[in-house]
Amino acid sequence: MSIEQKITQLIRPEIRALHAYPVGDASGMIKLDAMENPYQWPANMVQEWQGILANCALNRYPHPTAPEVTAGLREVMKVPAQYDILLGNGSDEIIQLLAMAVANPGATILAPEPGFVMYKMIATFVGLNYVGVPLNEDFSLDVDGMLAVIAQQQPQLIFLAQPNNPTGNLWAEADLTAIVEASDGLVVLDEAYLPFSSRNHLDWLDRYDNVLVMRTLSKVGLAGLRLGMLFGRPEWLNEINKIRMPYNINVLTQASATFALKHFDVLDQQCAELKQQREWLFEELLALGFSAYKSEANFILARVKTDNAREIFEALKTHKILIKCMDGAHPLLAQCLRFTVGKAGENQALITALKAIL
Repeated sequence: MSIEQKITQLIRPEIRALHAYPVGDASGMIKLDAMENPYQWPANMVQEWQGILANCALNRYPHPTAPEVTAGLREVMKVPAQYDILLGNGSDEIIQLLAMAVANPGATILAPEPGFVMYKMIATFVGLNYVGVPLNEDFSLDVDGMLAVIAQQQPQLIFLAQPNNPTGNLWAEADLTAIVEASDGLVVLDEAYLPFSSRNHLDWLDRYDNVLVMRTLSKVGLAGLRLGMLFGRPEWLNEINKIRMPYNINVLTQASATFALKHFDVLDQQCAELKQQREWLFEELLALGFSAYKSEANFILARVKTDNAREIFEALKTHKILIKCMDGAHPLLAQCLRFTVGKAGENQALITALKAIL
């Protein structure tokens, strides 16, 4: 039997049909493709952090529950004492844990589309059904469509990203309420972009016993740590914790996150600067003729009116600028580009390059 035949025999067909998550090569480029915080820490903060890392016991396993990290998160994010915190190696691990926890035969994950691609990918990984309900053309929720799927399929798990990636918008609270109240399954409010948003939903844990809130430190400047978190009632998190791999948050991440949370005012200020830059970049894109969409995240989605989004994407790479081309990712994203908001100089370089290209 050839290796190809062995792969066909052993690997599930839905896995063979997948493609690995694409990550663009940003070597030597202005990186505006992955919604990262472009700022580094002040020199004195870096020096103090390096001293802490020098004393980390790399020969020992990390603390299994990272209590210093959870204590810092509880203080910074004002998580009430009656709710538990579960940590993951990025939000991706938490999404996978949630999917695994509800993976009864025939179970379904529901999410609006376009949305975060990992919802669908992880559903496939763990053998769950996945239903994506297209947004309306203005990127609002198709509430009737969502409610129809809930009534017909009773999904075990629903993901609602607020703000949504890649559209950057918040959905009407009345629409979110209708979905949560119609669902007997778990509803996860994904607040990855909370630091740039005008609204948070932590108090929904008080209102609904089937709601969990998921966040990350990636967007505030700690993407390299890979630290996501889930907030919710102990009854839910106790069950999900049973399938969390032991020692999933390593020693260096625990030490770095604990330190960063003590200096969260620095990260908050950086996010405030990015929000200001977001408004500047939005107006500049409009002036260049893009149909730009108002954003509550650290990126802006813009549609090209000249039907050459991919050409603009490639041309920007010749100017050493990497963005994300969303054209082809979903019918609603035809001719769309997504621009991560960078530092002032990076955003100016982007606009200068676009003026030369257009």
